[in-house]
Amino acid sequence: MTPGLKGIKVINELNIKDKRVFLRLDLNVPLKDKQITDDTRIREALPTIKYCLENNAKLIIASHLGRPEGFDAKYSLEPVAERLSELLNIDVHLVEDPASETPLALLPGLKRNQVLMLENVRFIEGEQKNDDKFAKILSEYTDVYVNDAFGASHRAHSTIDALPRLVKEKGVGFLMQKEIEWLDKVLAGYESPYVVALGGSKVSDKIGVLDALVEKADIFIIGGAMAYTFLAAQKHSTGNSKVEKDRVTYAREFMRKLEVRNKTILLPVDHCVVNNFENPVDPTNIDSPSIPDGKVALDIGPKTAALYSHAISKAKTVFWNGPMGMFEKPPFEKGTFEVAKAVSLCKGMTIVGGGDSVSALNASGFAKGVSHISTGGGASLEYLQGDKLAGLEVFRARY
Repeated sequence: MTPGLKGIKVINELNIKDKRVFLRLDLNVPLKDKQITDDTRIREALPTIKYCLENNAKLIIASHLGRPEGFDAKYSLEPVAERLSELLNIDVHLVEDPASETPLALLPGLKRNQVLMLENVRFIEGEQKNDDKFAKILSEYTDVYVNDAFGASHRAHSTIDALPRLVKEKGVGFLMQKEIEWLDKVLAGYESPYVVALGGSKVSDKIGVLDALVEKADIFIIGGAMAYTFLAAQKHSTGNSKVEKDRVTYAREFMRKLEVRNKTILLPVDHCVVNNFENPVDPTNIDSPSIPDGKVALDIGPKTAALYSHAISKAKTVFWNGPMGMFEKPPFEKGTFEVAKAVSLCKGMTIVGGGDSVSALNASGFAKGVSHISTGGGASLEYLQGDKLAGLEVFRARY
């Protein structure tokens, strides 16, 4: 069993009424021309925000956006503040310098329909260094600390780790609670047949999850570029498709583990290929697991999509993380969207990991039928492979 939320309080177990609440969220939403293209992470944070407002808390919201090195206007949280204001019909005041005394001065005068949002905390040098000095400044105006930033909780940063160490009253939000409870079902609360579908570009990114679930899942579906490493391990030709040569041996050994356990692995039996990755035009389907010399596979073929969809349709538990191909560029989205459709229609428990999987699911139009869609990419994977998340362990620490 995983430690889950053992020993950690959820926000409704904390005394936040009329208190100054520092709420760490993961509002790292995708932007294009300063416009939000997917507000899922904002919407998922709403229940915790509403609970704070209903309890008349003086609310300070903090988040990062992107990976800026110091101040960078294109990573400003201004569009996020505007969207949150629209969704809740409240005033969101963006504080330009999170390390200033401005929040301390503004908090006493906040009304019920007003909140403070700190500008991108990664604009502050000390954030990613888990700096105690930055955390001390934040603690001066924090009565209660709440972490609802699951997608950032694998990072030991100041607003994730150093700050809660300085605050006595602390816990997690409703989104964090939901994420952990659902991911625990991937590890312990599943029913068979249990299908794990993994895609994306690298086997090395998924080794921990593969090893964690090898004893649990019945069928492993492999897509995306990582599939070509597995095909190479089966001695298939892979053309110019991406292969992690240093992971071929791992792929071969993993397939042996499944064989001796009488478990199944499904790999592509056909492919959508092009001549040039940089200029992916004139795609054709190759009706074979092997990819001809000079060709680059960018998506699974229709037979593979049907094979994967059939396995998913019979499952009682499905965990999916990673696209089946380069779904961002039509027509290479077809395989991923077919898998998304199958997951959506599956009558069993279906959980989709964060990152590109969520973007693909939303783009496919089949998100509605999924049991749980995680907001965490790397955090989801690290939790599933048994790594301790800084954003959870800080609540269990004794100091």
